[in-house]
Amino acid sequence: MTRRHLHAPHVARTTTAAVALVVVGLLSAGTLAACDNGTQDAASPATRGSTETTAAPPSTPDDTAGSVSTPTTDSTDDGAGNGATSGATKGTGSTPSPSSLRVARCTADHLTGTLTDGEGGGAGSTYPYLVLKNTGGSPCQLQGWPGVSFVGDSNGTQLGAAATFDRSSPHATVTLLPNGHAHAPLKIAQAANYPKSTCKPAKADGLRVYVPGETRSIFVKASGLTACTNSKVQLLQTQAIQPGAN
Repeated sequence: MTRRHLHAPHVARTTTAAVALVVVGLLSAGTLAACDNGTQDAASPATRGSTETTAAPPSTPDDTAGSVSTPTTDSTDDGAGNGATSGATKGTGSTPSPSSLRVARCTADHLTGTLTDGEGGGAGSTYPYLVLKNTGGSPCQLQGWPGVSFVGDSNGTQLGAAATFDRSSPHATVTLLPNGHAHAPLKIAQAANYPKSTCKPAKADGLRVYVPGETRSIFVKASGLTACTNSKVQLLQTQAIQPGAN
């Protein structure tokens, strides 16, 4: 009887220890599992990285210089832009410079002419200006020497020889704005310099003028002009067209 009472506590302690070991083992297993799950979450950049690369691939330059393209994310908005962007902007032609605009040649349809005193006269000649005005609604251009001759008989009949050209005069292209002016200096020799039998003088009603490149003429009325009807007598000479009215 005494031995049986002595072994009972020993059995209870053994059972309790065994239970404790089982509990500790279960807790350890749970802790390891939790640690393993945390490690796996932190070690998933391979999965996330592959997703980001697929969703937003980086832009790469191509060989289409000057084409319109979307700027890459590393471009800066400093007004200069990268080479591809600035090249595309320059190539669009959306804001052309004035020098690049096409201006039509002036024609008889939108020009009028007058004869002014110009540089006056002397030594048997006068030096008036043939002034041309753009009556059109848009700019036009003139370049070179106008064709000029006397006309009379109240019907536009040419009197004598047409003007010769002073080719030593400047002849840059002249742009006339609407209501703008250009002029060609003239030299008109006096008919009185020649014998009447040679000159065969006649009163002129004015001048017939062909602007450069035009096949239609304009009439410039003028008074006090005397022409030589002999075409061998040269009274007229013109310089190239220049800017302004004087």
